[in-house]
Amino acid sequence: MAEKIFIRGKLNFMGKLFSLDFFLIFLILLLGLISFFAMYSTERGVFNYYTLSHIYRFSTFFILFIFLSFFKIEFWNKNAYIFYFLVLILLFGVDLFGVTASGSRRWINLFIFNLQPSELMKVALIAFLARYYSNKPSHSVSQVKHLVIPIFVLFIPVALVITQPDLGTALLIAIGGFIVIWLAGVKIKYFMFSLATLACLMPVVIATLKPYQKLRILTFFNPERDPLGAGYQIIQSKIAVGSGGIFGKGYLNGSQSYLDYLPEKHTDFIFTLFSEEFGFIGSIILLIIYALIIYRVIVIGSETRNNFAKLFCFGFAGSFFVYVAVNMSMVLGLLPIVGAPLPIMSYGGSSMLSIMLAFAIVMSCKIHKS
Repeated sequence: MAEKIFIRGKLNFMGKLFSLDFFLIFLILLLGLISFFAMYSTERGVFNYYTLSHIYRFSTFFILFIFLSFFKIEFWNKNAYIFYFLVLILLFGVDLFGVTASGSRRWINLFIFNLQPSELMKVALIAFLARYYSNKPSHSVSQVKHLVIPIFVLFIPVALVITQPDLGTALLIAIGGFIVIWLAGVKIKYFMFSLATLACLMPVVIATLKPYQKLRILTFFNPERDPLGAGYQIIQSKIAVGSGGIFGKGYLNGSQSYLDYLPEKHTDFIFTLFSEEFGFIGSIILLIIYALIIYRVIVIGSETRNNFAKLFCFGFAGSFFVYVAVNMSMVLGLLPIVGAPLPIMSYGGSSMLSIMLAFAIVMSCKIHKS
């Protein structure tokens, strides 16, 4: 059996196939299946555009995820810089020929679907920093000369995304980058200095915010100040979650979503719809699935001996946790509304593509542990 799996010390196709993390694959498929039912519910039990499109995109990107998983980890390590700069070029391209929707220019029309490069940058930045720090001795990562490039490659995409404007995605990109920098071993004093600098610059940051962004922050502190305007989304979201109770109202029986009180229920507020229909118990089960996915990514990272693989897996696990936490906190009124999709559950091709690409790199780390 070993001779069939190994050819001259290397894994053949069957060896790679058996090396897949089937538990992680099962969790991703389970989450995808739940998202199908949730999307079907957003359209009142009818197979319309959003449901069919979501099923098609998940199926396509899942196959792509499995295919890319067989690429050697050295391929991802070698091309991490190229991947970052390609996505950076796309971000510059958004300003030149991007598609505008809802007052923001974030997408590039690829005819098949509109690509949002800022979503891909979440993964590209993690890969770039993982590659950069994988070759640096642990005792030298905190030297100033080794901090200039990471801060520079982090600042450029964040600044570009802010100008789209998309403050929420920019913050998620920055957090993902800082997670990798911290995991690489950079001393905590630099993060404290960064926080102190940000606090000093806060008046300038607030002054540069768009009027609707300032309104979102004010609404976060007091949604009732404008219950039929800026505070409408979060008020209806909390009503829907609360009305679900312990066991929920039942599948396809959510009153807030069915009566269209709940806006954007197929994207950022998909968790609200799910909580209303399946209640506290259903929400806990969904959280457990997300927690198990993060756990498996961490386990894969801890088992590999490749420095790039370790940093990428741990960095993605931390970022994935932030994506889930920010979305759920947002719809529960614990954070301002920032437009952060719930991974795999929310409708959106670019978000799905970036998440599946990251999972492909993680699975590549599992197959090629050395």
